[in-house]
Amino acid sequence: MKVQNIFARYSISTLGLIIVALGVGMSIKSNLGIAPPSCPPTIFNLAWPSLSVGTFTWIMHLVFILLQVVLLRKEFKLSYLMQIPAAFVFGYMCDFFIWVFDAIASPSTEYAIQMALCLASVPVTAIGIKLEVLGEGWILAGDMTTAVLSKVTKAPFSTVKVVFDIALVVFTAAFAWFSFGKLTGNGFTVVIREGTLILALLTGVCMRFTDPLMDKLFAPIVKKYIHPGA
Repeated sequence: MKVQNIFARYSISTLGLIIVALGVGMSIKSNLGIAPPSCPPTIFNLAWPSLSVGTFTWIMHLVFILLQVVLLRKEFKLSYLMQIPAAFVFGYMCDFFIWVFDAIASPSTEYAIQMALCLASVPVTAIGIKLEVLGEGWILAGDMTTAVLSKVTKAPFSTVKVVFDIALVVFTAAFAWFSFGKLTGNGFTVVIREGTLILALLTGVCMRFTDPLMDKLFAPIVKKYIHPGA
């Protein structure tokens, strides 16, 4: 593979990771609940604030990778280890955007503003996910784990994704209840609420509209560098 191909793939994929991290920062700032994959790192950060959301994110991803090793055994490919740098990039970009939004303004108590920020994070997240797919470079451990579970259980990816996300939310709610006596967070920062459902349900719907736009926008790069001659 040529250097230009590798550069193009990982540039687009990295841009995707950054944009998804921006969506995470926006959803956290809305304080109406966040997407299921970011629920555990956020609730852990509330319990142990000495470690950032990004740190807990890449730790969680490392756990997911170990789970893949256990499930796949000899079928686990060395290329899957690229999930490790992806976890670091994504985790610390989440921290960066959380810091940016904290620096811009204090949390809003106006529900309309909170909902607007939550809804705005949906297309942002959808665009980021599409760029990850287009780049064919980085892949987040949560997505790969879902694919591995689908392969092992022989269940459809979409079904496993729903079950996996529900499991993450249930785990987060249980941890929140045990740690803070509340199911939604620590009483100040909201981790699970209507925003969690919105992001879980609407991101996929939104991708029906944003995917064609991204395909058209990045088509020249994909055709020239990622799939030349296709």
